[in-house]
Amino acid sequence: MLIGILQTGHAPDALRPTHGDYPDLFARLLRDQGLDFRAWAVVDGQFPEGPHDAEGWLITGSRHGAYESHPWIPPLEALIRDIVAARVPLVGICFGHQIVAQALGGTVEKHPGGWSVGRTEYDWEGERIALNAWHQDQVVTPPPGARVLASSPFCRNAALVIGDTTLTVQAHPEFDNAWVRDMIEVRGRGVVPDPLLDAAKLATAQPLDDTILAQRIGQFFKERARA
Repeated sequence: MLIGILQTGHAPDALRPTHGDYPDLFARLLRDQGLDFRAWAVVDGQFPEGPHDAEGWLITGSRHGAYESHPWIPPLEALIRDIVAARVPLVGICFGHQIVAQALGGTVEKHPGGWSVGRTEYDWEGERIALNAWHQDQVVTPPPGARVLASSPFCRNAALVIGDTTLTVQAHPEFDNAWVRDMIEVRGRGVVPDPLLDAAKLATAQPLDDTILAQRIGQFFKERARA
């Protein structure tokens, strides 16, 4: 099954030699799910011809805000609506979660409470799931017809299922603990308050449930492709 990765940002230059760019992180996360990948760097204006250029779509994270004025955001929102209308499976992660919600009628805002960084526990339909987070923006109003799958005290709408072919997650299952440790020093200092970064760095000694999310994302793609 070919998954088109819609890349909405680039990993920091200092992290790419060790960790790769965002499509590499997702290929590594989903390496055991029987999926193939092709990336389009929409952040650089590279777009597929339409929703059927892949059998499923995944939208990455980004340092940009969904509500910001960038020339690639309106065509990305139009593509999202086309993918949903064509009933092609779609998964959005962090910025991807936000831009999908916004494109379908939801609202994204900068959280007045600040940042969520590092290991975060979510209530996923009664199950505790620990994933790394890195965000200040969040979906404050889900789009019509969305159902909330997961939440945390900081983020009420932390995972959504929209219709029956779209899944979005605010956290970063593709961010392992080594990535977060390096990200703290490369992109965190001077932007995110140091106490939050220090706590996140300590938490990188604890395990994550990223493999659980990888399985759920893989299952979501394959089940919807067969529908």
